[in-house]
Amino acid sequence: MKEAGRKNIYLLGASSLLNDAGSEMITPLLPFFLTSLGGGGVAVGVLSGLREGLSSLFKLLGGWFSDKIGKRKEIVFVGYLISSLMKIFMNISQTSLQLTSFVALERLGKSRDAPRDAIISSSVSKTGEGFGIHQAFDSMGGVIGTLIVLIFLYFFGFHFREIVLVAAAISLLALIPLFFVKDIEIKRYKRNIYQSIKCLNPELKNIIFIFSLFSLANFGLAAFLLLKLNSITQSLIVSLSIYTIFSLVTALFSRRMGRLSDQLGRKRIIAVGYSLFIFICLGLAYFNSFWEVVTLFLLYGVVFATIEPVQKAFVSDYSKEMKGTSLGFYHFSRGLAMILGGLIAGYIWDISHSAMFIYLAIVGWISLIVMEKHLHSTYGKK
Repeated sequence: MKEAGRKNIYLLGASSLLNDAGSEMITPLLPFFLTSLGGGGVAVGVLSGLREGLSSLFKLLGGWFSDKIGKRKEIVFVGYLISSLMKIFMNISQTSLQLTSFVALERLGKSRDAPRDAIISSSVSKTGEGFGIHQAFDSMGGVIGTLIVLIFLYFFGFHFREIVLVAAAISLLALIPLFFVKDIEIKRYKRNIYQSIKCLNPELKNIIFIFSLFSLANFGLAAFLLLKLNSITQSLIVSLSIYTIFSLVTALFSRRMGRLSDQLGRKRIIAVGYSLFIFICLGLAYFNSFWEVVTLFLLYGVVFATIEPVQKAFVSDYSKEMKGTSLGFYHFSRGLAMILGGLIAGYIWDISHSAMFIYLAIVGWISLIVMEKHLHSTYGKK
């Protein structure tokens, strides 16, 4: 990894760590904050759908726009700035509608993700390791944010507004490392967004389809793991503590799995991640003791560390010139699949918890078969 490229990776990683520390302080508390302002179940559902749906759309738009203007760093900076400012406005919300509106506007900051990933991809030759390092920073931000919330809740009895304000201040610090990031000069593409997507490599579109198919199952398993843990322990503090360890496991394994994908091939490592995901879901369908669920939760940390950076690296391998649009389209397609997957799984969850986990395992198994069959003949050892 070249020195200039390494510097970019660590600076972008530092920004993600600080921003995610702030975000993870707010995310688990948002449903409670919303209901305290008078919002009901419908409001919580709308909030969740808006966050994921708008994130997917803005990631695509941000990636395409960075290709169009030939600049990435500026979009990344503005994205982090918007996220930080909207957290401040969340703090002063007086109604559930105001809070939902500011959360929706905060998602505009996600337009930074695809341009940021494009900088990472262009900064290093070993993209698997590069994305792995960034994911490690990202996950450590989650660890720090959750720990801060636990301390504030347990030892100081902070209220939602106080925690949100501290989160906003931490997120603002994410802007500082960006001043030292070296932008990568790229060719400008004057196509509109439809033309840009249409011109993407057909092989890349097939890869994104497979990853989106898997996202119907891997839409946010950690949330249901938290619910299952909470039903066993009846303790939010214990559940959040395990979630913190899960984030730590992800941070510890991300760089290693990214590096292994550089050495052994992306497909092989992703297949391991998919297989482990299937095993975890089947285990959750039949195991219900505290330590069994905790073990499976931590194993999911390994899955997360495997899938997130390596899939990005795989997409980057086939993105050619329009990396912003390619990575944005990847995020967009996955995001839509995750929304649909979450709705289906949530419906099944209300009927039977075990049935939902079996459903996720089946979708994961189908995704693995499709990947093995298609990528074997088309993409060889990559």
